[in-house]
Amino acid sequence: MSGPGFWETEKSSRIVKELKSLKRTVEPFSQAFLKYQEFKELLDILKSEDLELVKDLSKNIDILEAEVEKLDFATLLDGDFDSCNAYLSINAGAGGTESCDWVGMLLRMYLRYAESHGFKVKTIEELEGEEAGIKNVTILIEGDYAFGFLKAERGVHRLVRISPFDANKRRHTSFASVDVIPEIEETGEIVIDEKDLVIETYRASGAGGQHMQKTDSAVRITHKPTGLVAQCQNERSQHQNKQTALKILKARLFELERQKKDELLAKTQADKKKIEWGSQIRSYVMHPYTMVKDHRTDFETGDVGSVMDGKLDEFIEAFLRFQKSPNR
Repeated sequence: MSGPGFWETEKSSRIVKELKSLKRTVEPFSQAFLKYQEFKELLDILKSEDLELVKDLSKNIDILEAEVEKLDFATLLDGDFDSCNAYLSINAGAGGTESCDWVGMLLRMYLRYAESHGFKVKTIEELEGEEAGIKNVTILIEGDYAFGFLKAERGVHRLVRISPFDANKRRHTSFASVDVIPEIEETGEIVIDEKDLVIETYRASGAGGQHMQKTDSAVRITHKPTGLVAQCQNERSQHQNKQTALKILKARLFELERQKKDELLAKTQADKKKIEWGSQIRSYVMHPYTMVKDHRTDFETGDVGSVMDGKLDEFIEAFLRFQKSPNR
């Protein structure tokens, strides 16, 4: 970085970003190790009858232990793209209006999670349901290790509750699928031939009245060889929507290539199932009892309200540790 002309090169921003990431890894460990050395020295000279100092040192050791546990958890985020931002998409499955409402609930859950972690969120595409809720939505979550954390959410999510749309107050089951891919930097590895693309424009949904979209500014791009689709409607112009959609498409193509090369991701891809019974990774039960259970790790809690308010850390940590388990 101190070399001549460094700031004039295109790679300078990438290197600065990499430096910040490395510092975030090294500095907490160095600080924790220094505290450990200080406490060890204090223990060597400590007189057992000094109860006040013993109590204070014990409290500080407990704090250090919690910090070390966080560092241990951070070692789970060692994937190539774990430090990247994340595109998160939610799609309604079997269940009609119920499922569209469930998508809206999941979106709120992830927005609360992002907010609690200081992540920024940008809506890329949103299609409202015919009667209520959201049919599908894609958001960009920006923050350190957003993809590393949220990759744990990929799969089908199942809801069991008394339906607010059923006059007879019967219990209903709804499904929605969540997909998460990393936002990758421009790479020469993914080359898209224009002839392989079907680019469609359509009128973006708006608030109506003076805010109603009067031009076909929204863009949907289909990659014919793979059938992958990317779309965007929330940018200011059709050109910006197209660029964002292309960026998402490249990220999805890149992820597809990684899945082909990597045995673990290939297995994940092969395990994708329909958005219906028997395929869920997690169940959210609100009636006749309350429980959220992850079927991959068997981690569960009865506090459904907190989970729906974005408290997903325990589920995410359980999944990341499950992934690293040698007995998996």
